[in-house]
Amino acid sequence: MVENKQDLPEDIAENSPGWEKSVLEKLAFAAIDEQKAARRWGIFFKLLTFAYLTVALGIAVYPKFKEGIDSGTGEHVAIVDVLGQIVQGEAASADTVIEGLRDAAKDKNTKGIILNINSPGGSPVQSAYIYDEIRRLKAEHPQLPIYAVVGDMCASGGYYVASATDKIFVNQASIIGSIGVIMNGFGFTNVLDKLGVERRLLTAGAHKAMLDPFSPVNQQESKHMQSLLDQVHQQFIGAVREGRGKRLKETDAPDMFSGLIWTGTEGVRLGLADDFGSVDSVARDQFGTEEKINFTPQERLIDRLAGKFGASFGHAIASSLPIPAIQ
Repeated sequence: MVENKQDLPEDIAENSPGWEKSVLEKLAFAAIDEQKAARRWGIFFKLLTFAYLTVALGIAVYPKFKEGIDSGTGEHVAIVDVLGQIVQGEAASADTVIEGLRDAAKDKNTKGIILNINSPGGSPVQSAYIYDEIRRLKAEHPQLPIYAVVGDMCASGGYYVASATDKIFVNQASIIGSIGVIMNGFGFTNVLDKLGVERRLLTAGAHKAMLDPFSPVNQQESKHMQSLLDQVHQQFIGAVREGRGKRLKETDAPDMFSGLIWTGTEGVRLGLADDFGSVDSVARDQFGTEEKINFTPQERLIDRLAGKFGASFGHAIASSLPIPAIQ
């Protein structure tokens, strides 16, 4: 209730019986106007937020521009990362590394390629794919040097890949080697009996449940799997010998292919590596430039999510299958 009529607007300050009603109407209309203004601002901020999320999603979903391919930046060294386990679906998968190598080789301004390796190994198949692609690119571009630079570790599958390059550079404390193949598992033959659990296993095929962890060891199956590992091991050894050639000093290390590892210093002495250096020093000293462009493909967010889902599903299916690894 308005107590002082002098404070009212002139149009309703008269001594009329309906002045209170006029005040209430004006207050109601003012409240409605404020609600409309608030609603308009709310819609504006919602649209702004939607536009921001759309742009952010677009940047995440679509691949980044590969500035290196005929970018006109001048001569440079192309970097391709091999970081982590060399397995399908991961950052160091054969598909990813090979795509980076091919893009780097296509760039007319690439003076040379450096594989930046920090890997404990992985799949022998994925490693062989990369090895073969390096050899193919070297034959296709004989004037294009391809070097490997090792960080903390270049073992097993990582060394498989590195051995295909023209030269391998390490740090004195790098770990290299581990030229071998492994397949592991567990045996729980007595656990179920102690727990009072009856296992019911049905197969079609005498060896379909080969290396089943709840069954006793079958010597025939073990012999077969050992033969398989030996074959993969010989393929690994052959690839290293082909790539490194006479640089390997096998007489100084008869157990070179036994799965042992060495420091970078020992690796250079034994011919497993050529010299010491980092990515920066190799680019500067071997190629005469400090200009570097990373050609490692950037994975799209949508592909990563799909890949993680597919990998999880595949892992659930294949987790019970024995798969060899060079790691």
